[in-house]
Amino acid sequence: MTSRTVYLFCSAAPPVFEVATVIEALQARGWDVCLGLTPTAADWLRESLSGLATLTGHPVRSQYKRPGEPDVWPKADLILVAPVTFNTVNSWALGLTSTFVVGVAAEAIGKRIPIVAMPCVNAAYVQHPQFEQSVATLRSAGVTVLYGEGGFVPNEPGERRADGYPWHLALDIVETLAGPGDRA
Repeated sequence: MTSRTVYLFCSAAPPVFEVATVIEALQARGWDVCLGLTPTAADWLRESLSGLATLTGHPVRSQYKRPGEPDVWPKADLILVAPVTFNTVNSWALGLTSTFVVGVAAEAIGKRIPIVAMPCVNAAYVQHPQFEQSVATLRSAGVTVLYGEGGFVPNEPGERRADGYPWHLALDIVETLAGPGDRA
């Protein structure tokens, strides 16, 4: 049997510190996981990067490869972008691909790779008019954005969610979009 490959892309939001548990949950569901981080998320997890690479069996990436260098990851069957911050959502929707995570996610739209995104933003950020436009742009491009009812619901600035970040919603929709495929 072949394994399915998911690219797990994380921005710098507090749920990124739970990424090892999420990787293990995806692996338990039969996924080969490749971890990509925004530069700030990579900095936050600096002490864990070696262990995360060991856990996934792939280098953790936060930078573009140089032209001509081989790709060190297998091709993605699906991409999960979570937690995805206000900055990353807006950069992605606007096509501003200065970071590896945004660049690969933007290109994946054109390659028709299924993409699930779940924001992690507070209620003050979502008042900015660009955020709703960006969510709508990504949805219109075929990205499954788990935001609002049935997805991530913003909390007040500085407030921690009693029930935590809803990783289970993202993991469940990954399985739904992937279909029955081969399991490792």
